[in-house]
Amino acid sequence: MNTRYAVILAAGQGSRMKSSLYKVLHPVAGKAMVEHVLEQVEALAPTQIVTVVGCGAELVKEQLGNRSEYALQEEQLGTGHAVMVTKELLANKKGTTLVLCGDTPLLTSETLEQLIAHHEQTKAKATVLTAKTDTPTGYGRIIRDKEHYVEKIVEQKDATDAEQKITEINTGTYCFDNEFLYKALEQVGNKNAQGEYYLTDVIGILKYAGENVSAYVMPVFEDSLGVNDRVALSKANQQMRMRINHEHMVNGVTFVDPNTTYIDADVVIGNDTCLEAGVVLKGKTVIGSNCFIGAHSEIKDSVIEDEVVVTSSNIEQSIVRKGSDVGPYAHLRPQADIGPNVHIGNFVEVKNAQINQGTKVGHLTYIGDATLGENINVGCGVIFVNYDGVNKHRTTVGSNSFIGSNSNLIAPLTVGEKSFIAAGSTITKDVPVEALAIARQKQENKEGYAKKLPPLQ
Repeated sequence: MNTRYAVILAAGQGSRMKSSLYKVLHPVAGKAMVEHVLEQVEALAPTQIVTVVGCGAELVKEQLGNRSEYALQEEQLGTGHAVMVTKELLANKKGTTLVLCGDTPLLTSETLEQLIAHHEQTKAKATVLTAKTDTPTGYGRIIRDKEHYVEKIVEQKDATDAEQKITEINTGTYCFDNEFLYKALEQVGNKNAQGEYYLTDVIGILKYAGENVSAYVMPVFEDSLGVNDRVALSKANQQMRMRINHEHMVNGVTFVDPNTTYIDADVVIGNDTCLEAGVVLKGKTVIGSNCFIGAHSEIKDSVIEDEVVVTSSNIEQSIVRKGSDVGPYAHLRPQADIGPNVHIGNFVEVKNAQINQGTKVGHLTYIGDATLGENINVGCGVIFVNYDGVNKHRTTVGSNSFIGSNSNLIAPLTVGEKSFIAAGSTITKDVPVEALAIARQKQENKEGYAKKLPPLQ
């Protein structure tokens, strides 16, 4: 097998996106387009990967880190010029160089591997990744000679009527003999309407020199999509999500309605888990086995262990441990750690709090900056008052305690084990183990007072 190199073209601004965000950084299924491309290239294990950057160079480098080397294209003078700026890193090396664009997030490593294999088997000096479509308008057409090698690539605006009927199109991805690539690039000119140096001109130069140029037809045309505007971005997201959902279903996950279920690329889901319609799983979320994620739940960068039920709730940067249930309409904010067999009921909000095994928080409660032990019952309308206007403070509640409805726990506070907070209390002092705490105004009834009031309207 030849030594392999890869060049990812990611220097263009992407003006048709009409965005302040650099084009290749627009996300598809929760991940920047250029990172999708890099991941597929990494799967090929090339000796060297070079990403050509220009507009927004530092942001691209920040996104990809040390997974790639970089070459700077200060002026965007065409695809040929973009590859030429990698000369110092790659020229004069023997092997096969893959050139592809950073805005093609649907390309797969399988397709790229097949392209490279075809290139090396045919001993071509260049191989074009092509696709066939019944709607080729806008794409460059592949013109083949009698031996079925590529004769030339004709752009839509330059194609004759006969050439426009050709259904094999150029995807903008190529393989080259590395040494021949850089020699040919030295001959590429910019005498065209755009005044740019086109990588496609290398094909004509190699043909003129008597070298073979081959083509490999990719199996799925939709995977060739290059994202140049928001319409194409939407199509890329749709295609990627269909691919992701299909993979999870093959691996044993039930989707009630895959068309309305949105799963980011890095999400992991265990088998026998069921996702209802409208579920959104984002970022680095991990869902265990035998879970039920109810309709319209959104979970981001969180871990949901096995046998958990989440009903129409929002969870972010949190962990829910085995056998617990959350919702409906609960909100777990960052650093919520929900222990095993815990019940988090409707309209409960938890933030930066640890709730241990068997504790029940039924409804309409806020728990922030707290540690709750095991088997605690938290009544309706309880508020853990954690903020004094300047600083956050923490509350600790011991195991087997009872927090009565509509209680306010004013932090910093410690409530001992097996203690009892009477409903409606505002607790400002620590509560000893096995104590009853009552902090509310003594009730007083005024007999006959209602007769003095005006009639209700």
